[in-house]
Amino acid sequence: MSTIFVDIRLPRDYVPSMLSPEQSRAARGWLDWSQDELAKRANVSLSTVRDFEKGRRIPIANNLDALRRAIEAGGVQLVFTDGLPAGVSGPSDQLGGTGKAPGNLRP
Repeated sequence: MSTIFVDIRLPRDYVPSMLSPEQSRAARGWLDWSQDELAKRANVSLSTVRDFEKGRRIPIANNLDALRRAIEAGGVQLVFTDGLPAGVSGPSDQLGGTGKAPGNLRP
């Protein structure tokens, strides 16, 4: 299993162990999912994903949990250090042996 660490900027109302916008974008890139694909898999609106990833707003708890479950069902694990988001992790074979996640972060 390989791990990618992301630069995290937390909003004032952040709750520890909560999916961060950066983790969401990194997970989508790893899975090669568009924002629309994540929204469909999580059964939330596209604007929920788009606004969350741009830092405009934090979705209500059940939508945030749905996003997290969809990402984890796709095979990506969210990594937390001391309750704070640190990155995403997935099987190393998804990295093609490079140790780096795909750079494709489609909107």
